[in-house]
Amino acid sequence: MGVSALLVLAAAVSVQSGAGIAARLFSELPPAAVTTLRLWSAALIMLAIGGRGAARVVADLAKRRAWRDAVATGTFGIFLAVMNFAIYQAFERIPLGIAVTIEFLGPLAVAVAGASAHKTTRLLSLAWVALAAAGVLLLAQGSGGHLDLAGVAWALLSAVGWAGYILFSRATGQRVPGSAGLVIAMCVAAVLVTGPGVAAGAPQMFRPSLLLIGAAIGLLSSVIPYWLEFEALRRVPPRVFGVWMSVQPAVAALIGLAILGQRLSPAEWAGICCVTVASGGAARGGPALSPQALRCGACLPGLRASRARSCGRRGIRCAGWRSRR
Repeated sequence: MGVSALLVLAAAVSVQSGAGIAARLFSELPPAAVTTLRLWSAALIMLAIGGRGAARVVADLAKRRAWRDAVATGTFGIFLAVMNFAIYQAFERIPLGIAVTIEFLGPLAVAVAGASAHKTTRLLSLAWVALAAAGVLLLAQGSGGHLDLAGVAWALLSAVGWAGYILFSRATGQRVPGSAGLVIAMCVAAVLVTGPGVAAGAPQMFRPSLLLIGAAIGLLSSVIPYWLEFEALRRVPPRVFGVWMSVQPAVAALIGLAILGQRLSPAEWAGICCVTVASGGAARGGPALSPQALRCGACLPGLRASRARSCGRRGIRCAGWRSRR
């Protein structure tokens, strides 16, 4: 488990380092343009690695007229776009650590919802919700009432996007083999943010130096952490992985301090700790907080898989499979 913990920590540092570099770039480009560079860089890298598989999946979906599978994958991409677009808007307005802490309320809500479905964990779920609420209040008080409300709203929208991303990554993983679903969703997300990004940042965003920084952000924020998290998930149960993922807000605060010089008050640090503990605790009783970890769960209601899909564990098939007769 030691290696797996290091992989998860490295993924968190990679993601938040990419966020810190993106925030520094806001002095030259607006957040919408940086989001576009990040998503297109990640999409092109993923297409280079898994483009053939994704093309075969798209052809197969069209041949089978599997519109529900296509809708689930497309919706996955929509939530991915919302999550990334909104969090970059939040980074421009509020400190990195606070934005990621608020964003983490999305995965927390998914984990609490999963845990509260069982009577034995329902009371504990309420306790995690109360602890997270206390954390948010501490964040608000620690800012001295000067926390930008627009930044908070964008972070909350990103939380909604992250929750939807988790749920529909599960549904997509049930329907699409391998990493093809993620590649397709990343392309959908990149296309969706292109209009706002180009309108806000053209023509400056196409300067070679900025394109290179955008590619670095895409690598750090998407490609590298997805690979590290996948490797970690091969070694530990999803719930353990979910607990380890709860270090993200604290890592974001430290990266914000190191790269952006964003100092937080003791109350804000206490708020981050409350949300981190609540997220880790909720993950123990509910679904894991990672998209990869959620691919082997049951499908969303009304979106059952039309083919059996392996969840990555030998000999196991997805619970949501129904045969086509």
